Amino acid sequence: MSVRTLPLLFLNLGGEMLYILDQRLRAQNIPGDKARKVLHDIISTMFNRKFMEELFKPQDLYSKKALRTVYDRLAHASIMRLNQASMDKLYDLMTMAFKHQVLLCPRPKDVLLVTFNHLDAIKGFIQDSPAILHQVEEIFRQLTEVKCFFLLCLWQTYGGLSAGEFQLIRQTLLTFFQDLHIRVSLFLKDKVQNSNGRFVLPVSGPVPWGTEVPGLIRMFDSKGKEVKKVEFKHGGNYVTAPKEGSFELYGDRVLKLGTNMYSMNRPVETHMSGASKNLAPRTQENIAPNPLAKEELNFLARLMGGMEIKKPSGPEPGFRLNLFTTDEEEEQAALTRPEELSYEVINIQATQDQQRNEELARIMGELEVTDQPRQSASKGDDLLAMMDGL
Repeated sequence: MSVRTLPLLFLNLGGEMLYILDQRLRAQNIPGDKARKVLHDIISTMFNRKFMEELFKPQDLYSKKALRTVYDRLAHASIMRLNQASMDKLYDLMTMAFKHQVLLCPRPKDVLLVTFNHLDAIKGFIQDSPAILHQVEEIFRQLTEVKCFFLLCLWQTYGGLSAGEFQLIRQTLLTFFQDLHIRVSLFLKDKVQNSNGRFVLPVSGPVPWGTEVPGLIRMFDSKGKEVKKVEFKHGGNYVTAPKEGSFELYGDRVLKLGTNMYSMNRPVETHMSGASKNLAPRTQENIAPNPLAKEELNFLARLMGGMEIKKPSGPEPGFRLNLFTTDEEEEQAALTRPEELSYEVINIQATQDQQRNEELARIMGELEVTDQPRQSASKGDDLLAMMDGL
């Protein structure tokens, strides 16, 4: 497992979340000023300096439910509100889109180009907000420079990693996504996903930069001299990569993975595949004692403490965003979604660490959704109760 994977996972999933929200805000004819405020508030929270300092510290990935809690708070960082079913759908779309991108990366290092594509698009959302744009540009530098701007100690960042280290990052990401086989209507229509929720790997297109089109075997003698060539049929339609994508602050990324696939207004639905209906492993994960409970608690407290989400000020009313076509579809999705696949709580026990629990309770109180009645402070006695209170 790579300890450098979390920032890439967070930034790419966050980029996909912004793509989806932007598409739904336009589809529901939300006034432009409100839509911009939602995107600006979320991006400002994502790139908060204190939050980034915590995020970029070398650390292992934690559970899907812990990360889902972070995105739940992030999605509600502005005046927009999502019901549970819509939040579930949003997270499903985010994770399946990034999983598809990681699977299709020609080289492990190209995960970084996917990240740059997301960050390029995020910058486009905030061109009219110079202060937030500056925050995003700092993250670009953080991804490529040897000296990490945000961390107190010096450590080698992504620009200096070897191919093997990027392979470990890619493998860590694929391990994180390996049990997710949610069918997405857009992927099914484009025939990049099978009916069982698994993605189709293409046998055509550009080969990774620096490699040759398959079809030729070269044999060498003990002195390194080429002595024989054998051609074979590879069964694909490959071409040489025209050039390498740019890893600079600005430039042509070449790779299109990570760009906005919702730029054309197409409805996107999610469905649980047959493979995902086997819920035994997930149920076991929920009820089994977690040996990393304390670390999980610390992780959530650090990240959420760094978010510093500000409560909406002024008389401006909030609004509800629906990721389904109609309210009836949203209600039906909430009723039919298996309970084990919802992310309302993180079922871990860490009641022994009272001081950390109190800190997380304070953070949860600051991030409370304002259009819901506040729960009793007594619910802060353990992490499960805190998450129930959300």
